Amino acid sequence: MSFWLTEEQEAIREGVQRVCDGFTDEFWRETDATGTFPEPFVAQMAAGGWLGAAMPECYGGAGLGLTEASIVMQTVAQSGAGFSGASAIHLNIFGPMPIVKFGTDWQKQTYLPPIISGQDKMCFAVTEPNSGLDTSSLETRAERTNDGYRINGRKIWTTSAQRANKIILIARTTPKDQVRKPTEGLSLFYTDFDRGRIEAKPIPKMGRRAVECNTLFIDDLHVPKEALIGEEGQGFKYLLQGLNPERVLFAVEAIGLGRAAIAKAAQYAKERIVFGRPIGQNQGVQHPLAKSWAELEAANLLAFKAAALYDAGKECGAEANAAKYLGAEAGFHACEAAVLAHGGMGYAREYDVERYFREAMIARIAPVSREMILNFIAERVLGLPKSY
Repeated sequence: MSFWLTEEQEAIREGVQRVCDGFTDEFWRETDATGTFPEPFVAQMAAGGWLGAAMPECYGGAGLGLTEASIVMQTVAQSGAGFSGASAIHLNIFGPMPIVKFGTDWQKQTYLPPIISGQDKMCFAVTEPNSGLDTSSLETRAERTNDGYRINGRKIWTTSAQRANKIILIARTTPKDQVRKPTEGLSLFYTDFDRGRIEAKPIPKMGRRAVECNTLFIDDLHVPKEALIGEEGQGFKYLLQGLNPERVLFAVEAIGLGRAAIAKAAQYAKERIVFGRPIGQNQGVQHPLAKSWAELEAANLLAFKAAALYDAGKECGAEANAAKYLGAEAGFHACEAAVLAHGGMGYAREYDVERYFREAMIARIAPVSREMILNFIAERVLGLPKSY
């Protein structure tokens, strides 16, 4: 068991950091204030090949594992880009994995290279207004036609739909009352984002304005049969394949954000003089920051353990879920401590920690709630009866 990066992994971290060094706090502050998507940053990450870190080499990716993808995403968040930077590329890292694992050779050869290069910009539409985390109860329908499917329904919290030209979405192809289990009869599609048939309305929200979320209204969207990923009715099973990696990535991003906040607070505490001494000399300032550092490091160990298990092909559900829970909580508390260490200036945009604090809420909510993670651990690890 290793607790440090290999030379190759350290080179990955340094390579991503060099890209991030070109984007200052002022850049991220401006994207947050204006809601402008960080296109220059994404373009440079794509040019460096980082969007395809976990994608197969034969399609233009780097063929690396979840561990390396986690290093990429954590480095981005920790650079000060936070979730504004991480979320701008998050979907490219593991979002296309259903195509990699279940797509036909033609689909892989056609769909993956443009995603990896950044030419195609995709969004992922799963959640719906009336079903929330209960994916088996989604209402979007895909009905067969002579040459494909016709899709109608609504989605919510779909990220980057304003710039997407492609969409992965899940829809019900067999009515719920006609399948053995509610998770059956759901199918996964990858198709063009037809703005004549899909209306995307941005959702005003608390943080990460630069990477918008949307409500989608899908009206008679026609997709060809080639858009179906894998077998009809097996879409939910395909989604499950990506849940553990997504939890790990959210964990390391939240930890990276927390580290950025602690670094800002420690620097401020060294420089801010009150009553003739730096405020960082006061234990009331020191201890919350030190406690947050310890919590972040502990969460980080579990997150990278989960990534290593996944890369080794071992079961990692408990570790991935626990890492997401602990990473999100540690990141949030670190950002809170950083704001408080700044005192009144923690509320000012120019010191950035207020932006980090707003963004820290994302990982506590998405992609799954804290309570559902605790339910999972209680049932699958502790063997307790299902509570819902």
